[in-house]
Amino acid sequence: MQTPIDPKYPEMRRRRFRPIPVRMLVPNFITLLAICAGLTAIRLSTEGRMELAVAAIVFAAVLDGLDGRVARMIKGQSKFGAELDSLADFVNFGVAPGLILYFWQLHDLNNVGWIASMIFAISGGLRLARFNATMDDPNKPAFAANFFTGVPAPAGAITVLLPIYLAFLGMPTPPATLTMFYTLLIAILMVSRLPVFSGKTIRMRVPPEMVLPVFVSVVFFIALLIGYPWHILSAGSVLYLLSLPAGWKSSRNHERAAAARAATSVDVVASDSVPPFPQEKPEQDSRPTRLN
Repeated sequence: MQTPIDPKYPEMRRRRFRPIPVRMLVPNFITLLAICAGLTAIRLSTEGRMELAVAAIVFAAVLDGLDGRVARMIKGQSKFGAELDSLADFVNFGVAPGLILYFWQLHDLNNVGWIASMIFAISGGLRLARFNATMDDPNKPAFAANFFTGVPAPAGAITVLLPIYLAFLGMPTPPATLTMFYTLLIAILMVSRLPVFSGKTIRMRVPPEMVLPVFVSVVFFIALLIGYPWHILSAGSVLYLLSLPAGWKSSRNHERAAAARAATSVDVVASDSVPPFPQEKPEQDSRPTRLN
């Protein structure tokens, strides 16, 4: 029979859960806010308010870029947060953009347009699953940290909405068939093995004399994005797509350099393992020595 715990002695009380520091919760709050933005984008698209729906996706992408950095800054990383972030990325950058495109134009193609939207959403989920599965791969070369495998989900969501940006700028709306093929192209790029420059290894330290210019540049960019959102998003999407071959070429150069270093090291090890050529001993004279 167990002895009951006296409530007068708090040190004897059993705690089922340890208290969680607030710094572990802050990144999760940002991720949940991003999910709210993605779900709101879906609702706005069903109501026909496409500009606000696209703005909600862009806001979710900004929050997605913040939660990981905030977690690293305040040391609030957790496995729960990583799983929640993957779920948020699937909703915000897979499901929501596919539905926005469907309610905007792809519904004109009936089942074909719906299939294209589903393929894009599923491609986003597969892209995230592959990223999580290979994140801790010990066989990755050192230069692999500079590159994503395939277009990342946030970039895919921003670029796949390019036809909508162009329509907001007053350009002629492309045919629904062209939008469908463009959606499938971005989906293929997301699940492909194409090396895409990530920029994770770029040093983020700013020299003291450049702090103020950096602040001014960031404020200027935000002002441009607020004042001319569709111009900036259109130009950014086009430039990003045009930069993909450069990332592939850079990855190939790294692979060749790594292969050359590996071959050189193998040659050095092989040369060190070969014993030196034995020196020939002088032949001894077999004739008897003559004594004087």
